[in-house]
Amino acid sequence: MGSRRRARQYALQAMYQADLMGISAMASLNHLWSGHLDGEGLEDTVAPDSEEVEFAQRLVQGAMEDLEGLDELIESCSTNWRLARMPLVDRNILRIAAYELKHCPDIPANVSVNEAIEIAKQFGTADSRAFVNGIVDGMGRKLGRLDAKRRRR
Repeated sequence: MGSRRRARQYALQAMYQADLMGISAMASLNHLWSGHLDGEGLEDTVAPDSEEVEFAQRLVQGAMEDLEGLDELIESCSTNWRLARMPLVDRNILRIAAYELKHCPDIPANVSVNEAIEIAKQFGTADSRAFVNGIVDGMGRKLGRLDAKRRRR
């Protein structure tokens, strides 16, 4: 059975690589899939199942299609942080969460927020969890997807 968290992690990896290499995020994701198919450097790694592939592609493609709008939403909810100054990992976690909050009513907002925080704890710096939490909480409230009284984690 597929894991949406793993799919989010694949999406993050593809978007991060795309930023570093200056290529499209979908090309980066396709490169990630081909690496899994041929086993290139991926010992002890479970190949993604079709649900993970589909969800990761939905996240990457959707985020890239509304990149400008998502970036504006992120900046509007961050205090004293321009997008260009944010660490690449945090910025891409926020883009995925922003996409989910803005365009995926089938995903409960609290799930999108909690997943962003968990992925930030795993892939980000010591400060990423609190940084991501504050911004995704603000985005959820701004979009009317979270209660204004929601307690921060």
